[in-house]
Amino acid sequence: MFSTRGQRDVGTEDNFNPDGQRQTDKHVKYVQNKTPRSAGGGISRVDCEQLIFVTSPGSRYDGPMAGTYEQLLEATIQHLEDLKSHGVRNVTVSPETLRALVQPEPQPAAPSPELRSSRREEALSAKSEIRNPKSEISSPAAEQTTLLALPGETVPSQSSPLEPQAKAAAFAALRERVLACVKCPHLASSRKNVAFGVGSIDAQLMFVGEAPGADEDEQGEPFVGKAGQLLTKIIQATGLSRADVYIANILKCRPDTPGQSAGNRKPTSDEMATCIPYLHEQIDLIRPKVIVALGATAVEGLLGKTVGITKLRGTWKTYRGTPLMPTYHPAYLLRNQAMSEKRKVWEDMLAVMEKLEMPISEKQRNFFLKA
Repeated sequence: MFSTRGQRDVGTEDNFNPDGQRQTDKHVKYVQNKTPRSAGGGISRVDCEQLIFVTSPGSRYDGPMAGTYEQLLEATIQHLEDLKSHGVRNVTVSPETLRALVQPEPQPAAPSPELRSSRREEALSAKSEIRNPKSEISSPAAEQTTLLALPGETVPSQSSPLEPQAKAAAFAALRERVLACVKCPHLASSRKNVAFGVGSIDAQLMFVGEAPGADEDEQGEPFVGKAGQLLTKIIQATGLSRADVYIANILKCRPDTPGQSAGNRKPTSDEMATCIPYLHEQIDLIRPKVIVALGATAVEGLLGKTVGITKLRGTWKTYRGTPLMPTYHPAYLLRNQAMSEKRKVWEDMLAVMEKLEMPISEKQRNFFLKA
């Protein structure tokens, strides 16, 4: 009933005994621990796949259930499956309903009529809520929703935008934490400076690269070397300046290169996983309307995808609720200066400009086209 992703969420080793029977108590405890609760007892936005897993009879009970209750659960699960097939990822469910869904089924020996009636009402209530996933509840608590991500995915921040003064203070505090970071001792010991980020914290457009190079390490600012100079020209070609956008990297420190006097290396997965929470905070504070991921490593860090940038570039993705455009890293264009490659990057930028509803002149549309 549930996908392999749902199985990995639970952990099959912990939830089945040597005879292959599900250990119900452990599973119910797991689901109860994972049940989201919103402030003030309001509604929660629950991932369809996780809710299917919670309500699945095969994943909850060792023994048979009452016929009516089982039928209601099956109908609920089928409806969730239908919602998933139509692209619905989350449904609005009250905490009370979620708690009801994870309650152990009473022993069939002598369940009271009152208990059976209560369970039927709870299941009917859950089914009613699920059938109306887009319904609105006009209360302050209803607005404070909690989003559950599927495994390997991230979700947008649900907090309200900060006032300008508070936003600037939060960004300054984040910068201080990053500058003092020593979570990667080998990078902290080899770096000259931390390249935190540069640009407007109110930018609508944000560029994310891989990691600082030698020039960035020297100056403590992302994209100031030759690749950075080319990025500046690309930004200016859109009619913006570096001061209008925000530029950051997956890593804030230059990856060390022991035994090498020059050159760069790709950040490791552990280094990216350690540092990327800082980028998450930057994005959540800035709230850009569009993110441009520069190169394969930036895409891997942001989306977890290892597919080649050649296949990904030019196609819109989504990162934490924000449209994301993968494109080539400026360093690639320095190595491959073919007009066709420059045009590909420019077409990606034209798509970004259109997404931001920026004016585009005929001259801009014709950049890097062969005569």
